[in-house]
Amino acid sequence: MTTYKEAGVDIDAGDEAVDRIGPLVRDTFTPGVLADIGAFGSFFELDLSSVRRPVLVSTIDGVGTKLKVAVRAERYDTVGQDLVNHCVNDIAVCGATPLYFLDYYGVGSLDPDVAEEVVRGFATACSDNECALVGGEIAEMPDVYGANDFDLVGTVVGVVDKEDILNAERVEAGDVLLGLPSTGLHTNGYTLARTVLFDRYDVSSTPEALGGQTVGDALLTVHRSYAAPIQALAQAGQVQAFAHVTGGGLPGNVRRVLPDGTQAVIDYDAWTRPSLFDLIQHHGDVPETDMRRTFNLGVGLVAVVRPDRERAARRTLENMGETVVRIGRVERAS
Repeated sequence: MTTYKEAGVDIDAGDEAVDRIGPLVRDTFTPGVLADIGAFGSFFELDLSSVRRPVLVSTIDGVGTKLKVAVRAERYDTVGQDLVNHCVNDIAVCGATPLYFLDYYGVGSLDPDVAEEVVRGFATACSDNECALVGGEIAEMPDVYGANDFDLVGTVVGVVDKEDILNAERVEAGDVLLGLPSTGLHTNGYTLARTVLFDRYDVSSTPEALGGQTVGDALLTVHRSYAAPIQALAQAGQVQAFAHVTGGGLPGNVRRVLPDGTQAVIDYDAWTRPSLFDLIQHHGDVPETDMRRTFNLGVGLVAVVRPDRERAARRTLENMGETVVRIGRVERAS
C-alpha cells in the first residue's frame, strides 16, 4: 500500500499551511471582498461610484530566478513582496488602481514555515498597496520541482477610468524622461547576476563594493512599489506615460510607451549607477550593451512629462521624498 504522503504529497502539511496563512490573508481584505479563503472562487464587489467609464486592467508575472537566491540564503520574507509590487507597478503605470491579487505557489516539498513567510510577504505588500489578497493556490508537486525548489506566480486586477488610461497615445517628441531610483535588481537579471556573483561569492560574503552589505541581502532587496508616486503625478495631471523598468532594461521598456516615429535618447551618465551593478559588470566582464538590456541599472521607473510640466512634476515627487533625475528625452526617430 502506498499513501499520497509516501508518493511525495503531504496533505497535512498543506492544511497546516492554509491554517497558518489564513490570518495573514484576512488582514489584507478590503470592503469589496465578499468571501473568506477556502471558497472555490474569490468574490469582489466593485464600487464604481467614482469611475465614469471603468476599464479593468490585469497582469500576471513571476519572480524568476531570484527565488534561487532566496533558497540559497534560506530567506523567504521578501520574494512575496517582490511579486506583488512588480504586478502592482505594471498596472499602475497604465493609470490603474489595484483591487485584488491572487497567487500561485508551487513547491517540491511543502514546508509550512516557508509557506507562511512567503505568504506573509504577499500580505505585507498587498496591505502596503491597499490591495486585497483574495486567494491563491499552493501546489506540492515533487515530480515537477526539486525538494527545495519553488515557484511563484501572481496576478493583479485593477481599475482605471477609460479617460485616464496612460499609454503611448499621450507621448510626443520633445517630452522629458524623469527617472526614479530602483532598490536594486528588482526581479530581473538574476540568472546573469547569480552566474557572475556566486562564482566568486557566497550569500554571506561582504564585498567592499557593497559597503558592508552581504551579497544575499543586496540581491534580495525588495522590488519597490511605485504606486504612490505614479498616482500622485497622474492625479496632478503632470505626466503623459510611465515605464516600469523590468526585463529589457531602459531601452526595452521605455520603447513600450513611445508612439511610432519617436525614440528615447537616454543619458546613462545622468545618474550614479549603484555599486551592485558595477560589481556584476566588473566580475563578469559583462558588455555594456548587455548591462543596459538586462538590468534597470538603478532606475526602476520612468515618467514621461511635458517640458513645461517638468518643474511641477519634480516638485510633486520631491515633496514625497523621491529622488528625481532627468535621464533623457523623446525625439523624432531618424
